[in-house]
This record gives sequence, structure tokens and C-alpha cells, in this order.
Amino acid sequence: MSAVYLLRHGQASFGAEDYDVLSPTGELQAKVLGEELRARGVVPDQAWSGTLSRQRATASIALAAAGLDVEVGQDARWDEYDHIGLVTALAQREDVAPPTSPREFQAVLDWALRDWVAGSAAGPAGAFEDFSGGAFDALTEVAQGLGSGGVAVVFTSGGVIASLCSRLLGLSGAAVVALNRVVVNAAVTKVVHGRAGASLVSFNEHGHFEGDKRELLTYR
Repeated sequence: MSAVYLLRHGQASFGAEDYDVLSPTGELQAKVLGEELRARGVVPDQAWSGTLSRQRATASIALAAAGLDVEVGQDARWDEYDHIGLVTALAQREDVAPPTSPREFQAVLDWALRDWVAGSAAGPAGAFEDFSGGAFDALTEVAQGLGSGGVAVVFTSGGVIASLCSRLLGLSGAAVVALNRVVVNAAVTKVVHGRAGASLVSFNEHGHFEGDKRELLTYR
């Protein structure tokens, strides 16, 4: 049986000119995530990330903190959906004022994501089925390529993780919205793969952001 650790990137830069950059908090989260991998004794045979800056930076910082010297492959199927584009398109379509705070943004994002998952709006992110199916194909390819006992780490995003977990649990598409809302920055989700296929064994682990690291716990 192989194991794939899905690792969410650290906090991005909400409200900045370039969202796709780790915030100072995000950089610290990535370091703590790497320390968590070291503490767990995770030694990957493969490491992957999406092509986004925040994903690649998290991979670099976390692997260094874990003391791991492993090449990181890139695959755009691990990229996040265009959440800013979805929100902007919905605000224009529904004549909603553009959100200005993280709380307002989350409310509009949930609305936009529900529409997208239901297939009522493809928008700038393309079709949800293509996004979800691409992520699942990427997961399957990584898991099958490991062989028995192999381990991979994948630095990706909350929407990818929510989509995969919903599918692995056999939940409706609407569950993606609920799961997406609670994925913690730099959290750990574990999937194992055997003869029967892939199984979700843990979701959104973030004990490394409890205790004296509690101030680093963020969702957006």
C-alpha cells in the first residue's frame, strides 16, 4: 500500500497586489509543516506541487525544514481553481458589491463555489468536473507510480483537497463547499492506495498549530 500526503500551502497574501505569494505567516506555517513531516518520519519517494508560487514556495520551505533533499515535480492539475475569478464573475453577474474583507470574501466564495460545483456557472475556472477529474487523475497517477510501501508528498491547495476528499468519501458535490471552508493552511491530509484503490485515512490534520503554535492557525 502506498501513501500520499496532501499538504495545503501556507497562507497567501489576501488583499495584496499579488495574492499568489506567501505572507510572512504563510512562510512560518510552511516551516512548521516541514518540522511536522520531520517529526512524523515522513521520507518521500516523490514530491510534487502545483505550478502556483504559493505552492512551490511552501514546498521549498517545508522540505528544507524537514531536512529533505528531494526534487519537486510540478503538475498544473494540483493548481487551485481561480477562486478570485469565480468571486469576481459572481459579483458582476448578481450585481453584488465586491467583497473587501476576508469574511465577506468567504461568503461570496461559498456562493460562487456552490454555483460552480452544481454546474450552473463554468466561469473563468472552466468546468468543475474538469478540475475535479484532473486532480483525481493526478492523485491516481502519483499513487500508482509509487509501488507498495511508497510515499509521496504533494503541495497543493484547499479546493483540490476538498474536491478529492469529497470524491473519495462518495459525497455529493455540495460537500466540496463545506470541506473547502475548513481546510487549514499547511494542514495534512493522508490518502492510502492499494488494490482496492484510494482511501482517505485522515483529513485536515493541524495539531502542529496547537499549543504554542496556535497563533499560526489560519484558514485563509
